[in-house]
Amino acid sequence: MPMRTLLVAPLLMAFSLAHAQAPTPQPAPASAQAKARPDIYDTGADARAQIELALAHAKANNTRVLLQWGANWCGWCHQLHDLFKRNRDVSKKITYEYEVVLVDIGRFDKQMDLAEKYGADLRKHGVPFLTVLDASGKVLANQATSPFEKPAPDAGGDPYVGYVPAKVLEFLTAQQAPAQQADTVLASAIARAKAEDKNVLLHFGAPWCGWCHRLEDWMATPKVKEILKAEFVDLKIDTDRMTGGQALLDKHCNEPGGIPWTAVLGPDGAVLADSGTGQQNFGFPFEDAEIDRFITMLSKAKRHLTEPQLGELRESLLENAAASRAKQGK
Repeated sequence: MPMRTLLVAPLLMAFSLAHAQAPTPQPAPASAQAKARPDIYDTGADARAQIELALAHAKANNTRVLLQWGANWCGWCHQLHDLFKRNRDVSKKITYEYEVVLVDIGRFDKQMDLAEKYGADLRKHGVPFLTVLDASGKVLANQATSPFEKPAPDAGGDPYVGYVPAKVLEFLTAQQAPAQQADTVLASAIARAKAEDKNVLLHFGAPWCGWCHRLEDWMATPKVKEILKAEFVDLKIDTDRMTGGQALLDKHCNEPGGIPWTAVLGPDGAVLADSGTGQQNFGFPFEDAEIDRFITMLSKAKRHLTEPQLGELRESLLENAAASRAKQGK
């Protein structure tokens, strides 16, 4: 703080079950290659909870939710997922425009009610199958993946056997959310802050920026979110995906250090404090000195924040840093 086929002979399809049409398909013998293939679907995941979280991220980021229906036994599911991960153009589109949820369907005996809810006819079309939702949960598209396949004579030797990347990319591009205007989004946030007697917590980020995601994930934790929500209108400007996003960053940031760049704006739009140090942007507050500067920034521009609340935010950042170091073995 942000996670998508009739090429072979009929006999091989029966063994792979990649496009199983039967209501109760039987397990197929696994090849040595399939046994060695790592799982991509979490068979114990709570799909509904994952979708709700993805919808929250989509709302915050102006992205779509992509439900990737399938199972670990499905060879075509692995091929599509591999394409999503390894093809540069498709991978970038997924990273920039979608919140991905892999929904495990078992042997067509799991999540069938969820598929019905979203109008995904998996028994008719098989898997992998794609569903696109907008940030409200409305279904924008249900898509069988067979139209993305290559004709059998063209498949040999291609690293993404079975799929045409350009066809997948065309579908993903057609379903992505329209780009937002950075200036318009900023003006809306300032107007809301004035109406609610709050300041604006403005932070610049981009899909490729790991530290930006760290900041957003920290801000989304329940305790932190509760404190910040009462004080600020939260505003993220995506420098890559918003029209005019980079220009707005250039206008606000006059120090090196990249993103995330954070600033507190008053309800009149004036900059009250920012993440600059006078020499360089400190970015995500990770080191003790950076955490102190971040809390000082919030304190300098506070309207309703109390000292105990500032202390809670500081402690949360310290805990976040400690947990990260422990995970890395430092």
